[in-house]
Amino acid sequence: MKADIRERARELGFDECRFTSAQAPESAPYFQRWLARRHHGEMAYLERNASKRVDPQQVLPGAKTIVTLAASYSLRTAGQSGLESPASAHPAALCGFVARYARFRDYHKVLGERLKLLSGFMEELGGQGTRSLWYVDSGPVLERDLAQRAGLGFIGKHTNLVSRRLGNYIFLAEVLTTLEVAPDAPEPNRCGSCSRCLSACPTAAIIAPFQLDARRCISYLTIELKGPIPVEWRPAIGNRIYGCDDCLAVCPWNRFAREGQLMKMHARQELGAPELLDLLALDETAFARRFAGTPMLRARRRGLLRNVCVALGNLGDRRALPALEKAAQDLEPLVAEHARWALDRLGRG
Repeated sequence: MKADIRERARELGFDECRFTSAQAPESAPYFQRWLARRHHGEMAYLERNASKRVDPQQVLPGAKTIVTLAASYSLRTAGQSGLESPASAHPAALCGFVARYARFRDYHKVLGERLKLLSGFMEELGGQGTRSLWYVDSGPVLERDLAQRAGLGFIGKHTNLVSRRLGNYIFLAEVLTTLEVAPDAPEPNRCGSCSRCLSACPTAAIIAPFQLDARRCISYLTIELKGPIPVEWRPAIGNRIYGCDDCLAVCPWNRFAREGQLMKMHARQELGAPELLDLLALDETAFARRFAGTPMLRARRRGLLRNVCVALGNLGDRRALPALEKAAQDLEPLVAEHARWALDRLGRG
């Protein structure tokens, strides 16, 4: 049965498929302490469903197995791999940096379509009464912890999952099932003495090995945070307008990463280094049309333009002054405030 499920997962495009039990993650106490320290910031949903995250039986009663899956989004093309510098990608243009994972059609939809098929296949294998429940970065499960226990990879010092075969640039997904399948061996940590990710973080959000204060993380500040970006963190954001890859990019395990075939066909190359002045001119309709079907739609116009203003202020190019002057009059207060900050940073007129 395990071989059949694994083969079907690979047919559907997943790069890895591993199995673990549906027991509670051993890391549950660490997660609860992380919440208690408020390191999750304004991501209230993490606290709201914390009891489910530490007990898979609350998610799917009677679950016996959790299938953990990975799909690589590493592309061996310019701007998609290696130690790409967000500040120098296009020095002659006013361009922003978008995290690699967002330069595709929305992975929730791409992987979700395949998880639905895999879940149905498993229910057919198990016969009447078999139940399965799938998630892709959307359910109340500690997916990195489960993936490590299943041997898919290990949690690095940057708190992301690292695969020896796929590197850092991987999407994770899970299928909880009442099928009983023998678990795979867990993956031991292989960071060793390396601390490149800690040194690379622009805001020192990795406060200690294996400890992240999300409130300082640029991915949190540019995506999850819905209000103003704290002024003290704005300069460190540079020209990053949606996420940050720095801690992932420096990981030496990326040397062994394979190109992801599934996501390759859904790449949106134009999202890698978008022109900031073009973005600042978007109204609601144009924003929705430009980013339809991509993860960036999640930021909404107000969030993305907030980030664009910060990036323009940090780039220090006075060509942005007219566009920022107009943005300072935007009907959305969040955009207007960050535009004024950027104007002050540029010295205005």
